Amino acid sequence: MSLKDQITEDMKSAMRAKDSARLGTIRLLLAAIKQKEVDERIVLDDAQINAVIDKMLKQRRDSISQFESAGRQDLVDAEKAELEILTAYMPQQLGADEVRAVIAEVIAAVGATGPADMGKVMGPLKAKLAGKTDMAAASALVKAALGGAGG
Repeated sequence: MSLKDQITEDMKSAMRAKDSARLGTIRLLLAAIKQKEVDERIVLDDAQINAVIDKMLKQRRDSISQFESAGRQDLVDAEKAELEILTAYMPQQLGADEVRAVIAEVIAAVGATGPADMGKVMGPLKAKLAGKTDMAAASALVKAALGGAGG
């Protein structure tokens, strides 16, 4: 079963269970997927759907930090609930050691030697790690690895 089919089935079960919070979040996700398909005139595969979910997760995290600084706990709770529902559709997240191993592998594969090679590393790395880890954290690890190797 594709990820899109799974999301659609979850929407139907949320309807049957009258779980309005879950239903609303799943409908937002399906709308975002449909919008991307219409804009690009393609049918999204699981990896592309994961990219859409990842973007939505990042938006929720940003919103949570802004709502917390504004003292709006009600909105923080709502965003955290959506974050939890969306996270369930993402692939299993890699541990820090696994991420470092993939980074070392990519650095060796592209022959990166210093901070100037950051771009050469991030392209292939993003392809390997998309949806499996926080890319901002991975970028910081790459920077540290290249800074240590080149400095």
